[in-house]
Amino acid sequence: MSGQLSLFSVEDDAPAVADVEGLLLGGGALVRRTEAVRISAVVDCGWRAESLRVALGDRGLGGELGTPVDGRCSVRSAFDPRLLDTARRWTSGAVVRVPAGFRLSPARLRLWAMAGGYADHAGYQLRLGATDEQLWEAAGAALAAVGIPGAFLGARAGGPAYRIVGARRLARLRELVGRPPQDFNDGDWPS
Repeated sequence: MSGQLSLFSVEDDAPAVADVEGLLLGGGALVRRTEAVRISAVVDCGWRAESLRVALGDRGLGGELGTPVDGRCSVRSAFDPRLLDTARRWTSGAVVRVPAGFRLSPARLRLWAMAGGYADHAGYQLRLGATDEQLWEAAGAALAAVGIPGAFLGARAGGPAYRIVGARRLARLRELVGRPPQDFNDGDWPS
């Protein structure tokens, strides 16, 4: 990590369809039809679901909430042809993978934090999809590339997730993800 502060954060860019790639790191899924794709994620109901619904809408992808089950609900976009490129780059058959050259932008990181970021006793965790093992290493490399390397937590340690620790790294994470979403739960956003 360089000693120079970044002047870029999530507030600097207009919402873009490609931002939803952050959801794929946090366990999101793509559903493909012939001419269009939908992205969805299962999250805790409440502020996470509503924030993601709004974020999808801000990107012109619609956004709807599924029926809550056991304190969790799905958030999904409408089927949209603009997501075809994302599906082509991120999937190989039924396998989701991080495409070559992927960069974790502030907006992508923000959506990942909305879907599965939690404060814990040591720092801040960014959860990964439990069955997306092929993404885990690349997600860690993407975090390190933006100056917030994390420690990988396996299932026995409460993961899969990356834990960000240290004042500098947490400050960098806060800088990149920006202000907390409306009505967020204390402890669920980097502070």
